[in-house]
Amino acid sequence: MFRLNRDVLYLIFQEIKDDKKTLYSCLSVNKTWCEMIIPILWNNPWKYINKNCEHRKKKLLLNIIISHLSNEIKNNLKNQGIDFLTTNSYQKPLLFNYINLCKHLNLEEIHKLINSIHEQSKTFIIKNQLFELFINENTKFTHLYLPYQFEHQIHLIPKSETCFSDIEFFCCSASINDNVIIGLKEICKLIKELKLFIEVHNNNYGIIELINNQKNLLSISFLINYTEYSRTYGYTRAHESFCKKLEDSLINHANTIQYFKTTKEPITNIISKFVNLKELELDCSYYYEWNCLENLSLPFLRILKASRVPIKILTSLIENTSGTLNEIKIDYIFHDEINNEKIIQTIYKNCPNLKYLKLNLQYLNTGRKLQDQVEEMEEKVKALEQEQDKFKDTISDLCSSNQNFGQLLLNLKEENLTLKKLL
Repeated sequence: MFRLNRDVLYLIFQEIKDDKKTLYSCLSVNKTWCEMIIPILWNNPWKYINKNCEHRKKKLLLNIIISHLSNEIKNNLKNQGIDFLTTNSYQKPLLFNYINLCKHLNLEEIHKLINSIHEQSKTFIIKNQLFELFINENTKFTHLYLPYQFEHQIHLIPKSETCFSDIEFFCCSASINDNVIIGLKEICKLIKELKLFIEVHNNNYGIIELINNQKNLLSISFLINYTEYSRTYGYTRAHESFCKKLEDSLINHANTIQYFKTTKEPITNIISKFVNLKELELDCSYYYEWNCLENLSLPFLRILKASRVPIKILTSLIENTSGTLNEIKIDYIFHDEINNEKIIQTIYKNCPNLKYLKLNLQYLNTGRKLQDQVEEMEEKVKALEQEQDKFKDTISDLCSSNQNFGQLLLNLKEENLTLKKLL
């Protein structure tokens, strides 16, 4: 029987790593496939849990995690009145150490998972045990997500430096506890992607020190807590002061930053410093002037996404690119027919490599010339889609050449059958 070698399989599985149903169907082909797919599924198991996830699925995931606890710890928890962990978790030996396969440590999802299943008075005890379970000498995390107003000093857990020294993605609220951020800023110095939720009150300036300690920041997301903004009817002076210092802290990383997202107009002209920016996302819930973008030149910009940004500002920004834009998405804009026509003409003249365009057009009465320009852009997009279809056909032919594909089945043990229910 024709067999694909492990290197080829690995490349194929990486292409479908976000397709959980297909991955699970491949999981049962044979032992080799199983051994390659399980690490992909458990690289970030939290992405299968969301607010609409059934209670049963959350409990299944928690039971698998709890099964990694030692019998001594389980008995100790039982003595403290936490009995459901021992009665519902698996008693048979696990095929894999799933904890060590995790590269994403999402403490926010762990919080939600435990809070949704057990009484509040016992959750603190369970969280402590699970934190210590994940943070061990055999785990090496690349992604770290911390909950809102997180106070647990995880950097004091033994082997935390080993676990967090290679963190590339860091997500937290700016209201994070001072002791926590002070400890983590000394460990996490290789962060490439920072996702920060900024509050109206009580933002921690220790975040700025964390940014200053980084060596290769590539991606920045500043997300404003608009719920708190609505309650306070605007920003406080303390908030504005924090945001200014936060933006200033990015100046030293201006040459490396390639992605920038914000949900509020910056106070400074920090965007103009990002000379190598490739993707800009302005996802606002309120309308701002966006004067900081006027006459701005971003010669390497490839992707532009904007919501509630004045059309004149966006037209000027597109004009000042060097033809590198391949994706444009513009939503929620109030503008007239003249500006509609102008931005389409600007896109037509300045974006020869455009692959995707979404533009909110209102009250547009185009002439034939403008319509021809739009149709020509559509033809370019269709041509690119045909090339993609050819590539997909090539992959399909490769898979169909394996005539006996799927005949070798592996009788998975109980935890993998549970994984099917979870997915």
